[in-house]
Amino acid sequence: MTGDKPDPGTDMPIDRRDFLDGVALAVTAIAAGIADPAHAAAAPAAATQANPGYYPPLLTGLRGSHPGSFEAAHDLRDGNPAPVPPATGETYDLIIVGGGISGLSAAWFHRAANPQARILILDNHDDFGGHAKRNEYRLGGKLHLMNGGTMMIDSPRPYSAVAAGLLTALGIDPVALTKQSMHRQIYAGLQRGMFFDKASFGTDSLVAGVPDDDAATPAAWTGFLARTPLNPAAQADILRIETAEIDYVPGLDDTAKADRLSRISYLAYLRDVARVGPQALTYYQQRTQGEWATGIDAVSALDCWGFGLPGFAGLKLAAKARPRMSFTPAGYVEGGSTTFHFPDGNASIARLLVRALVPGAIPGTTANDIVTARCDYARLDTPASRVRIRLSSIAVAVRHVGDVATARSVDVTYTRAGKFFTARGKAVILAGWNTMIPYLVPELPAAQQAALHDLVKAPLVYVTVAVRNWQAMHKAGVWRVTAPGSYFENMMLNWPVDIGGYAAERDPAEPILLFLSRTPCAPGLPEHDQNRAGRAELLAAPFATFETEIRLQLQAMFAATGFDATRDITGITVNRWPHGYSPEYNYLWQPDVPAAQQPHVIGRARFGRIAIANADSGGGAYTDVAIDQAHRAVGELLGS
Repeated sequence: MTGDKPDPGTDMPIDRRDFLDGVALAVTAIAAGIADPAHAAAAPAAATQANPGYYPPLLTGLRGSHPGSFEAAHDLRDGNPAPVPPATGETYDLIIVGGGISGLSAAWFHRAANPQARILILDNHDDFGGHAKRNEYRLGGKLHLMNGGTMMIDSPRPYSAVAAGLLTALGIDPVALTKQSMHRQIYAGLQRGMFFDKASFGTDSLVAGVPDDDAATPAAWTGFLARTPLNPAAQADILRIETAEIDYVPGLDDTAKADRLSRISYLAYLRDVARVGPQALTYYQQRTQGEWATGIDAVSALDCWGFGLPGFAGLKLAAKARPRMSFTPAGYVEGGSTTFHFPDGNASIARLLVRALVPGAIPGTTANDIVTARCDYARLDTPASRVRIRLSSIAVAVRHVGDVATARSVDVTYTRAGKFFTARGKAVILAGWNTMIPYLVPELPAAQQAALHDLVKAPLVYVTVAVRNWQAMHKAGVWRVTAPGSYFENMMLNWPVDIGGYAAERDPAEPILLFLSRTPCAPGLPEHDQNRAGRAELLAAPFATFETEIRLQLQAMFAATGFDATRDITGITVNRWPHGYSPEYNYLWQPDVPAAQQPHVIGRARFGRIAIANADSGGGAYTDVAIDQAHRAVGELLGS
């Protein structure tokens, strides 16, 4: 969106519970000290998670990697080492750095093998779950939930026996839950729309009825395209790519076709091979951003074929072409995993893990009742619990006590509420982001450090917007809108899920949550440079920038059907993830090397009593990868 338009409603008050310029007021309060009778010395001062009313899911404004969750890590990165504080006297069988799904799963696997183990989990955020965050609103007296990060159970490969087994142990049956809970008929009659913005296409125009079915007829596409502001040449290009069966690389067998597609971007395939013109390329440019966090210029044509994007039907490429795809060994061409979306995304998985690890913290017994259960954060870090989850605690140093080869324990220094503390563990699992590990453990071998630095995560933004009603969307006839060229590339009404005591909104006259997504990147650069540029953009942008763009875009989309951003927006949560998707192998930018030589494999090697568990180490941005890597890391430590 252009910045010279009036800001519709940025001067109007919205519901910013406990929010001040992106920082929760409660988190900045001075914490009171508590004593831990289980140890000789006092435990570090408790942050506000021990205070009455502490409940981060209700916080709005700038969330995700929120202010206060990363500054100490950036100081360490910039060459400012942390002081060595006096020991707290706390000792544990295992310390886990990172309270996301991988870290929580590691605690679960370790306890399954050793129920008496004492475990400390440190997380830099003010809430557990890592990228699996929960946005919670009360609108009109009714509970509304949205995923602030990890959206759903979904993977390009079937879940492993380990990952599927953990879901089963937690009471999660994705197939049964989908049959019981998903109610797509709520949006019956509404279609997918496409928003063409003035800056990219010459006019602001929302067009409903984008053909969704892979088997959509040429007539359906012709009818849709005729209602768009696209020029005749672009309409003809898109119609051809979407419906024609043309072999654009004739004379090659499947192996040669797959090899060629793996070495060119989808942009190059459309532009140089299929001869698609500039306006149609703009139409397709953002198509891959939701999955890979970069545009079609940085994703291989072969990956896009495997993901089901258009333009390849005439190639008649067989599934055996998969070996050169980024999501080897099995891709969506084989159906992938079973899927399910909890109303708060995979935050429900994190909450089920916490329920199992810290008895009494979250009431209930099933995957259905976890959705409406309220966590008692004061119970997460108490001496009585064998597993303690300590929030707002940024690890800044991880050191073996003595020589790596003979050490029997590891010290972890972290900062909390402006002070530094050290806890000692018999072993440590690093379950945060791989790019931080060389700064935490500078004694790592140089080759391992280089491999860890090579794993650049992709930035993204998931936004939750509360609106007074969704009559404008209903009148426009859309439940989801793709917006090529716009600041936010996707917008959708909240997922239609009923589960336990939670019910999706059915009445367009009632409040609802909207979901918007943005994956900032810099087209034309190599993938990782695009990621770095997007990260810099996110860290520099204040909440006001996001709010302005949200209001402008929604106003432009739905003003014609009665939406008023000044009147109708009642709350905004911006889940900013500068380090978002875990890096995946990309043949366009990375050398074709054996699996054992890939950076994520070299980087995850155990180092003395330190093991590494996170999705980064599995080469995929999926929950099953995070779980599998946790299991591997725990196995490495218990096998010693």
